[in-house]
Amino acid sequence: MATRILSISGLRGIIGNGLDPVYASQFAAALGTIFCGGKVVVARDGRSTGPMLYHSIVSGLLATGCEVLDAGISTTPTCGVLVRHHDAAGGLQITASHNPIEWNGLKPFAPDGSVFNKELGQQLLHILQSGEIAWKDWSGIGRITTIADPAVPHIERVLKLVDVEAIRKKKFKVVLDCNHGSGAVAGPRLLEALGCEVTVLGGTPDGRFEHIPEPVEKNLGDLCRIVEQNKAHVGFAQDPDADRLAIVDNTGRFIGEELTLALAADYVLERRKGPFVVNGSTSRVTADIAAKHGCQFHRSFVGEAHVCAKMRAVHAVLGGEGNGGVIEPAVGYVRDSLVSMAYVLAGLTEKKKTLAKWADSLPFYTIVKDKIECPAEAVPAACDALRTAFRDADARDGDGLRLDWADRWVQVRGSNTEPIIRIIAEAPETKDAVALCDEAMKVVEAAVASYRS
Repeated sequence: MATRILSISGLRGIIGNGLDPVYASQFAAALGTIFCGGKVVVARDGRSTGPMLYHSIVSGLLATGCEVLDAGISTTPTCGVLVRHHDAAGGLQITASHNPIEWNGLKPFAPDGSVFNKELGQQLLHILQSGEIAWKDWSGIGRITTIADPAVPHIERVLKLVDVEAIRKKKFKVVLDCNHGSGAVAGPRLLEALGCEVTVLGGTPDGRFEHIPEPVEKNLGDLCRIVEQNKAHVGFAQDPDADRLAIVDNTGRFIGEELTLALAADYVLERRKGPFVVNGSTSRVTADIAAKHGCQFHRSFVGEAHVCAKMRAVHAVLGGEGNGGVIEPAVGYVRDSLVSMAYVLAGLTEKKKTLAKWADSLPFYTIVKDKIECPAEAVPAACDALRTAFRDADARDGDGLRLDWADRWVQVRGSNTEPIIRIIAEAPETKDAVALCDEAMKVVEAAVASYRS
């Protein structure tokens, strides 16, 4: 069976088994129809399959009369920035984010530089299903314009967020793991502009990942060791399209993706009071930080589009997801690892303490994540089984199933980007979080096995 995941947020698939040039071109032509032949920023991460998809989608866009603004290898947040910078009708990033190397995908952007919302996503799906594409004749075919140095507008926006000169005086030693993703074209430049001494791992954006691309602890052992060996102040790890960031502290300890948003919020909300939005799978530490700084706290459904919609609705000053994705409206309604790095370095500058001490000063919870391969059709059965197994919990539907107790929670939900179910649990004590996640996983595994049989 072909592996292709299509949603309002875009498309992901396995190359040659779900994602092929013909379908990519149709997807792009549907976008071109929505954008009415306007300017469309096209960028890609470093995956080796990117050039093949690039030519396919450019064909679809040109055939619907669009002017393609070619940003080459660029980060996903850079694509969003460029849409606004060039007053484009929209954008399209070729990326599968943290998925394995055999995957790739297409992520569309709205005219305001944000990811597609529900309405635009449904319009795209309708055009794809109906085939109602606005093909142009020979006189209406679009053209290609190359963007010179596409990272510059993005880097400039990020630098405006912080006191550059104060950070430069600190001369931070940073190890940056780009893992051969598109972060390599912008991440080192930003850090150098902030006066950092940068050691770059995987600095060639060719998609030849040196480790499994998801920036979680089990995949970042080399980064932890090099931070400790180099006596660096911090280690940063980007995912392949550089919208997510994981962090290693000055002792070589992995402090994770969850604390990326927490640290950014601790720095920002102290200076800019206002609403703060996270998704329903993000650690409770973010709620504690919002309360500490006297700011409103809101949760949305999981997914960048849902977080951004909630941020707009409440006029949030900051938002994001616990997967290492910080969303800063002043730069764009897109998760952004460059913003995350800038805010962490600014916080280290002002707090005058090591990253380890700053992280340890935050409220402590352990969040444990696991996953199991599963067809989307089996997710409801898994949720029902979990609800039955934990009858004493406060159950909330709408984004899979979340079960809450006074001091802990567990959530099970189908992924929007992979054929898996995610199980996430959190508790103040590590052993309790692990036990809760393990118990939930056994229930889910049994439910999925029963469904398959």
